Amino acid sequence: MSLKVYLAGPEVFLANAREQLDRKIALTRAAGLVPLSPGDLAIPPQPTKRQLGHAISEIDERLMNDADAIIANLTPYHGISADTGTCFELGYMCARGKLAFGYTNVIADMRTRAIGYYDGNVLVDAAGRLRGADGLMIEDVDMADNLMMQGGIERRGGKIIIHDAAPDALYTDTTAFEICLRLLAERAEASR
Repeated sequence: MSLKVYLAGPEVFLANAREQLDRKIALTRAAGLVPLSPGDLAIPPQPTKRQLGHAISEIDERLMNDADAIIANLTPYHGISADTGTCFELGYMCARGKLAFGYTNVIADMRTRAIGYYDGNVLVDAAGRLRGADGLMIEDVDMADNLMMQGGIERRGGKIIIHDAAPDALYTDTTAFEICLRLLAERAEASR
């Protein structure tokens, strides 16, 4: 039986979403894995936008329940951190004890991005913690994104791949995704 992999990330929001999803699906199949991709199933029309949101959420949770693993695209989206839906999906899969891998196409870590958010206007408090101009602490743990996401992946034996993609290819460069596929396929092969 081939490993079923849930493909999480903000690609569903791209103008060329179908093209990008199809590309990742094809790469997953080529790696000998079974892709489960949000945006891959037709959702019947719903009476309200909220009901549409519920229908999408239900379908995605069913896909995750059927999956053996997740590869989460943690490239920052609409801010300095990963897409919040992807964060939920990664947490959901980790809570269910599934294999987890992730990647980001931005090389700057969370600390660096947070300092940039404050335009460098940060200080070190009396306890030695970095704080932004608003007094909020800046996470400083040498991780690509929030410690719960990277920690969740690594503590379960997965890996996060960090790649420096061109700015115009942040959500379309599949270099790091392909490394995750290779690592997951190797792991699946070793467990047979």
